[in-house]
Amino acid sequence: MDSAIEKHCSELVARERSGHTALIERNVLYVWGGYVSIADDEVFLPNDEIWLYDLERGVWEMCRMSGEVPPPMSGTCGCSLNGDMYIFGGCDDNGQTNQLYCVNLLDGKYTWRKVSHKSGSPPSPRDKLSCWVFNGRLIYFGGYGHKQLDDINNNRSFLMDEASWMDDIYWGWNNEVHMFDPASASWSEPHTSGCAPDPRAAHASATLCHKGYVCGGRIRETRTSDIYCLDLESWTWSEIVPASNVPVGRSWHTLTAISDSGLFLFGGLSIDCKPMSDGWVFDVGTKKWREFEHPYMNKPRLWHTACQGKDSDVIVFGGSCNYILLVDTGHCNDALVFQIQPYPLFRICEDYIAKNVKNCKMLEKQLPFVPPKLLPAVQKRISFFRTTKKI
Repeated sequence: MDSAIEKHCSELVARERSGHTALIERNVLYVWGGYVSIADDEVFLPNDEIWLYDLERGVWEMCRMSGEVPPPMSGTCGCSLNGDMYIFGGCDDNGQTNQLYCVNLLDGKYTWRKVSHKSGSPPSPRDKLSCWVFNGRLIYFGGYGHKQLDDINNNRSFLMDEASWMDDIYWGWNNEVHMFDPASASWSEPHTSGCAPDPRAAHASATLCHKGYVCGGRIRETRTSDIYCLDLESWTWSEIVPASNVPVGRSWHTLTAISDSGLFLFGGLSIDCKPMSDGWVFDVGTKKWREFEHPYMNKPRLWHTACQGKDSDVIVFGGSCNYILLVDTGHCNDALVFQIQPYPLFRICEDYIAKNVKNCKMLEKQLPFVPPKLLPAVQKRISFFRTTKKI
């Protein structure tokens, strides 16, 4: 890459934001939507932009989007399936929505399409929900939104917010499970059994094998730290009772799969409305939490995103460092890379060369002799550590 172009790219950084969507495909972090505070206003970020962060080179790029572009919004639920990013729900200028959109992230065109269904009914409008991807299907859980009074079947699946209603429309939290099958363009509501979690929103979820996990979230005026598991084959819920100390109750946090049996929790807003910066690892086999030491204890985050990257890294982007319901000025745009597992030898060597090549003449002289298949990867890492606004 030309040095002038590389310098320009290194100076581009996605704008600070909260309530956005982020995914990783082929070691690139894709960021869309969310909002930021300007003066006393909450402003949605442009809906025709998608930001790409190359995790190898440490460089941002902004691409324009076209097609049936979703409205600007926050609190939508994003997931990835076969290179496509799906977003469902969220809150725009007209309130919560229940529309589903899709865009291919790998063809370089970034053309949105609104997904229509051929059968079934979509969930009611909602935001701050979560989803699992399993067997080519998108499975949505929970959230906060509104329903017609006639559509509220029972208070076990929909918990009304007594402070928010208008005529015969009521807002509240739910614990519903809805599934969308892209192959048949059909919505369905699987019949679940077992011990289901209470209705909630702003919770966190992750998928391990054929099981979907839900942790914490807001239930009316409280925030919890409970953890539940839904078997995505039998549709059976079970509550997991940890055999250890547990994190404090919270909402607006993240839960990320880091191995076949491990989940990483980070940040959120605590039960006493404190922005959190702690990290925890949960082992689903032993049912034990352990607090995870990391270098970002001075960087609390809530309503951020977290994605699993290369070598089990967890990439946290954006979010707020303030209690956004009171002081909504602390939105962030840095990417925090959490090393969860020991790195393989190749990456250790690759990063050592990249970090030290400019300060070690011997390494600099020997760099051209690195095998041709390895040299491009090393050069990308050199760019990463040279970039001043990388993380």
